[in-house]
Amino acid sequence: MKERNDLELMLRSQVPIIGIETLEEPRLLQLLTRLSLRLHPPFYQWSVTNGIRRLEVDSPPQRITAEPAEALKHIKAVTLPGYYLLLDFHPYLDDPIHVRLLKEIAQDFENTPRTLILVSHSFSIPPEIRHLTARFTLHLPDRGRIRSLIKEEAIRWQQTQNRKIDINREAVDQLASNLTGLTTSDARRLIRHAIQDDGAITKDDIPKVAEAKFQLMGGDGLITFEYDTANFSDVAGLSHLKKWLEHRRSAFIGKSSTLDRPKGIMLLGVQGCGKSLAAKAVAGHFGIPLLRLDFGVLFNKYIGETEKNLRQTLRTAEAMAPCVLWIDEIEKGLSQENSDNGTSQRILGTLLTWMAENKSGVFIVATSNNIESLPAELVRKGRLDEIFFVDLPDADTRGAIFDIHLRGRNLAPSAFDLTELMASSEGFSGAEIEQAVVSALYTARARDTQLNQQGLVAELDGTRPLSTIMSTKIAALRSWADGRTVAAN
Repeated sequence: MKERNDLELMLRSQVPIIGIETLEEPRLLQLLTRLSLRLHPPFYQWSVTNGIRRLEVDSPPQRITAEPAEALKHIKAVTLPGYYLLLDFHPYLDDPIHVRLLKEIAQDFENTPRTLILVSHSFSIPPEIRHLTARFTLHLPDRGRIRSLIKEEAIRWQQTQNRKIDINREAVDQLASNLTGLTTSDARRLIRHAIQDDGAITKDDIPKVAEAKFQLMGGDGLITFEYDTANFSDVAGLSHLKKWLEHRRSAFIGKSSTLDRPKGIMLLGVQGCGKSLAAKAVAGHFGIPLLRLDFGVLFNKYIGETEKNLRQTLRTAEAMAPCVLWIDEIEKGLSQENSDNGTSQRILGTLLTWMAENKSGVFIVATSNNIESLPAELVRKGRLDEIFFVDLPDADTRGAIFDIHLRGRNLAPSAFDLTELMASSEGFSGAEIEQAVVSALYTARARDTQLNQQGLVAELDGTRPLSTIMSTKIAALRSWADGRTVAAN
């Protein structure tokens, strides 16, 4: 109702030309048909296939006016008020004759109020008529409207299949959140597909819907959709981080309106200690899509293109909201040490402005191995909510890591002495522990034996972890983080 009232207000505002960009032409035509019953000047629609015809009645096509120039000349010659929808007129806005005819019709509005409504998926208004034009945007459905669409499609499926649909209420909430940013028709189509797939709406539908939404948004390689989100049960340790996120989960996914929505976190730490896995687990914990921003793809040699790429990437993230935007190794793109003719500074300015203004529900997870190279404006409180330090795992966490990776390879942890493994792996990162298990399995396979305690310990003893190879650098990182960050574990 509000959308129809807004459109009616625009039509009554005495603007000669109205531009409407939308992928939902049928819904717009339905709205305008309803309004034609309330507004006195008649409504006409034009297309290159049918020419000019009345909108609200089933009138025959007037192919004599199918050509754009002929249609505009016809409208210009009409001496009575009217609204004229020009459907998919965008290819003809490059012709100076068409632009001049549009301008002459608009300039004569005071004598004969003929309103031209340009409707297309996208168009650029020529500068000659920009001052005579106003834009109108169709509202995208909110969570409440999407929930109504889910209910409508569920009822429709039950009626056609003559059986009851299986619905998980939490999955419906997540589905409604994930479909925001889409048009009504696209949202309805994805809902219908989720239901028809198995006659149910469950949590298994959420990743499929998120992937389909990303494809609809036109993912072009600047930002990637990560299919493999993790559960925090797959992440050993990080108890403080898990608790922090749990306290903010309801506020982020929209179940608590009294608290500020969290903005994001920075994960600083030793390489191989689980920052990337934690980023994936944040998305899995919130039950929302995970997008990954690669600064290496973002940068372009042409001046101004990198900033344009970033703005396009952030628009995609906003359209996918609620989502997690994972900016991996953020220092590679925003380091103060970069010598790139000021591109990094411009990128920083664009990102900071967006972070300050963004209200769309994009949760940032930035990972870094060298936070000292990042500008202070980015890491101060207010840009992100917290900086967590992911340190080398302690003994208990190492035991949990062994448990996860042994079980993941169909090995029983009870067949191993975890206490000895925990002692033998002191100073190892989670990635190094996993690789030790993998290497020990290859050695056992080569010897045609089963992996045992002795073989795994031998592999650990023969490995020099990063904490030994780069002990000075890691010690400096730990020293910097002490008192400046919050321990993730």
